[in-house]
Amino acid sequence: MTSVEERLYVHFVYLYGENEAIQLSRQLAEKLTYFRIQYPKLSETSNFERVSEWDTVLITYGDMVQEAQKSHLKSLAKFLEKYVGDSISTVHLLPFYPYSSDDGYSVIDYKSVNPELGSWEDIHRLNQHFRLMFDGVFNHISSQSEWFQGFLDNDTKYQDYFTVVEPGTDLSGVFRPRATPPITSVKTISGEKLVWTTFSADQVDLNYRNPQVLLEIIDTLLFYVSQGAEFIRLDGAAYYWKEIGADSINRPQTHQMIQLMRTVLDIVDPGITIITQTNVAHQDNIVYFGDGFNETQMVYNFALPFLTLHAFHHGNVKKLAEWIATLEQPSDQTTFFNFLAGHDGIGMLPVTELLSEDDLTATIKRIQALGGQVSYKREGNGPLTPYELNINYLDALSDPDNPDEDVGVVARRFLSSQAILLALRGVPGVYLHSLLGSHGWSEGVKKTGNKRTVNRQKLRLVDIESELNQPDSLRHHIFFGYLHLLKKRQSCRAFHPNGEQKVLFLNPAVFSIWRASPDRKCQALCLHNVTNQEQYINIDPTELPSSQGDRWTDILSGDSTSTTVDLLDIKLAPYQSIWLESPL
Repeated sequence: MTSVEERLYVHFVYLYGENEAIQLSRQLAEKLTYFRIQYPKLSETSNFERVSEWDTVLITYGDMVQEAQKSHLKSLAKFLEKYVGDSISTVHLLPFYPYSSDDGYSVIDYKSVNPELGSWEDIHRLNQHFRLMFDGVFNHISSQSEWFQGFLDNDTKYQDYFTVVEPGTDLSGVFRPRATPPITSVKTISGEKLVWTTFSADQVDLNYRNPQVLLEIIDTLLFYVSQGAEFIRLDGAAYYWKEIGADSINRPQTHQMIQLMRTVLDIVDPGITIITQTNVAHQDNIVYFGDGFNETQMVYNFALPFLTLHAFHHGNVKKLAEWIATLEQPSDQTTFFNFLAGHDGIGMLPVTELLSEDDLTATIKRIQALGGQVSYKREGNGPLTPYELNINYLDALSDPDNPDEDVGVVARRFLSSQAILLALRGVPGVYLHSLLGSHGWSEGVKKTGNKRTVNRQKLRLVDIESELNQPDSLRHHIFFGYLHLLKKRQSCRAFHPNGEQKVLFLNPAVFSIWRASPDRKCQALCLHNVTNQEQYINIDPTELPSSQGDRWTDILSGDSTSTTVDLLDIKLAPYQSIWLESPL
């Protein structure tokens, strides 16, 4: 075996046994050799910095910014280039492929751009100014795809591409992220069959027990790399491997598959970053880091959105701070992907072991009072249980007893939550609607019947520009306030994703965190008031992880504070954030 074959063999033998592993390793090694010949510059990456304090990921659908008679992707690029610039480094394009349902997550063709959005040329234009993240929707494929249509037509190539379940099979132990059964009956040329469908009848799960399916997906991964993707998000990765009689979530084979993908990408382009989207309990989520070197470089920080909401709802950061204090990164090659909002709802599963039942119930009631909804799941034959909150994040932070709050208060509270996101160790992901200060789209939910539509409104560029040009508008306050936070974060090396981090317990109403650059040449003390009341804190600098530095500058306001008396006496206005920087 060649060295490449040996690296691949380890994974294949675990998944498929020794007999198949030898041939599979040789077959894939040949493909990788050819790919490296086609794209020689990709594998030349060396001494690179994967991410830094300059990196923020903007999450958006390709058609969220629209103009009449123009490609949606062109309009998105136009908006970002004109208004956002280098305040963000990376654009995460949510699935832009042809699809049949679920706003892109039932992919018909992995290698095409939905013509309603634009073309590969449009995506390459985005790549001229921004790094790109693509979605790998590899747990399932659309029922309208060529692969599944071939299955229905008894095409021999596709007969083992999907998991067929025998009637009467006991699936009560299968973990369910939805309230629907895990199987769907379909009519094929040879008769009715039951196929595995984790998320919906239109999203048919792929059968990775067939190694040819895995090779097809690896070929798709390589294609995404060739098209400019530097980050690849593995959607629904926890469900890859199906096993009758087991819960079929977070299986060892799933981890081995992702480790194989990591090995493949390390061979062709070490600069590619894998991010797993595994909306599961926190301890199950961080396992996708592997040993820190062999699996994903990033995992979603799924508990963060709910715990941050909890802090603002209660005016108390204790739960959030205690949890952040436990977060560890297994190596300098890994980091968290931090986010507060996205195209889905606010997940509850990651916090079920972190908050009490009373806390969860109180949050649900508050969200419902604000007009939000709740999605449910069912495990086996058990009762329905809450799975996620469906509400726009700006709205979720609101006070149900004070619906007519001043625009300035609403903006300050929201930006305080986002400042917490940006201050944490890791790479921040910012949803376009958060950057724009959008409210939820309740009319969209009525039109589609999908609760998640509340966060997926398409906007006209002319309307965005009109509101941004109105100094008193909420959109103006939040957008330009957010850009200010992003630029200040970029200016301070202490916010490096692999820098040091320590949570400080200074005041239950103030989320306080100390950051330091990897080389320990600068530090930042970040303070965030989560209440509508003034808060005071006294800090003895000698109690900080590093007591060096006798002058601190709030990089958000430009104000300086002397510590010649060895004490920082600070007053925070309602919902104020202060980022104090000092050299070490």
